[in-house]
Amino acid sequence: MNPLRTVCLMMGVLALASANSAGPRPMSMNSNRNTIKNSMKPTSWMSISTLQSLPSLKEIKLKQLEEMSAFEGADLINRLYHLAQATQALEPTYAPRASEIPAFLVTPDNQKIEFQLNELPRVAREQSHCGKQEVTVFITGLPSKLESVKEATRSLTQAYMQRYNDESSYYQNSATSSSSSSSHYHHNKKQQRSDSDEDNSNQKPSGCLVVVKFGDTISDFEEYATVDTEKVGKEVGNVLVQFLQKTNCNRDNVHLIGSNLGANIAGAAGRQYTKVTNHQLRRITGLDPVKCFAKDPETLTGLARGDAEFVDAIHTTANSMGTSARAADVDFYPEGPNEAVPGADNIVESSMRAVRYFAESVVPGNERNFPAESAHSLNEYKSSNTSGRRIYMGINTTFKAEGDYMLQVNTKSPFGRSTPAQKQQNAHGVHKSWKMSSSRDEE
Repeated sequence: MNPLRTVCLMMGVLALASANSAGPRPMSMNSNRNTIKNSMKPTSWMSISTLQSLPSLKEIKLKQLEEMSAFEGADLINRLYHLAQATQALEPTYAPRASEIPAFLVTPDNQKIEFQLNELPRVAREQSHCGKQEVTVFITGLPSKLESVKEATRSLTQAYMQRYNDESSYYQNSATSSSSSSSHYHHNKKQQRSDSDEDNSNQKPSGCLVVVKFGDTISDFEEYATVDTEKVGKEVGNVLVQFLQKTNCNRDNVHLIGSNLGANIAGAAGRQYTKVTNHQLRRITGLDPVKCFAKDPETLTGLARGDAEFVDAIHTTANSMGTSARAADVDFYPEGPNEAVPGADNIVESSMRAVRYFAESVVPGNERNFPAESAHSLNEYKSSNTSGRRIYMGINTTFKAEGDYMLQVNTKSPFGRSTPAQKQQNAHGVHKSWKMSSSRDEE
């Protein structure tokens, strides 16, 4: 039997034996679920039959979460999480090394180079352009064998290829858009920024994208739940230090993005980078940071403000896989904190919506697709009882932003409510032009 379930059963028996005549209260997932303060706190003990019916972590396949409804997936995740926190029976033991984590780099000339994460400093140094301009590092948190994960990663990759490589699309959109798609996170921190961090020079951004496929190292839910995000984050942080040293890259050029569990790892990587260099990365973005099942109670775990000069987060499964607790300088809640956003059939797809929202904002001309207003609940947002402070979720989020922001989104792509009227150029043509190669073939 799963150790977590065994401990829970023993503790449940003791709790029920000492209780009065009152029976166990069912877990409620619906009360006040659109408010920030609701964070699915542990409830009273579940019945013995409920505990016995829970599958072991090893028995749960991540694919099952895609096959469950959003409510069923949220219910299972929350029950397992509450039990893990109540018993502290799980320890963070799963921590693949950098040499075991696959990654790839997309260059400005549409070349895709595959390697292991520990090889990034060498691979980047061999690319004369890498580190000279923007560097975006994206960390996945779920395996790409899940269809919604594969689709979201592809969407983000194609968006950055358009941003960096597709000049015709850029200049067409910049001519019709009210804001340019200039980089706003690679400027020196002493430089003055407007509320939208716009650069009126209309200079086309250029750079490279690194995708760290940490999610592909995870084979089942037990590994997912026992990831040592601090240890993995240190591995990633140390590689980033070497990468910047080898390429002479300015840290202000680096934007670290993490999805799902990758968001928690990104936070730890930022802290490790600061510990080694005494400097902070310019920006870390968490795309649906999630609950930490296994953690050291004495150690800061997960994404937090202060992990970089500016930290922003988009929460799309706040009451299921994710967390509704503030994780950044500015936290966005599309459609308010919920088990899943409208239009997503399951919690995995909903978590990946954060990636797809951000990807949409990266495409030139879409930087203002997601206007959001400061609010503590979706009802407050809908009633217009807000402070009136409006900012944009995504690539163009102002670094001056602080607090919680709500917004509404479309159920299908394009997701932004302020989507430009002009049709966006399809990025599949760029995707098809990739020149596949392996770093080992070049040695």
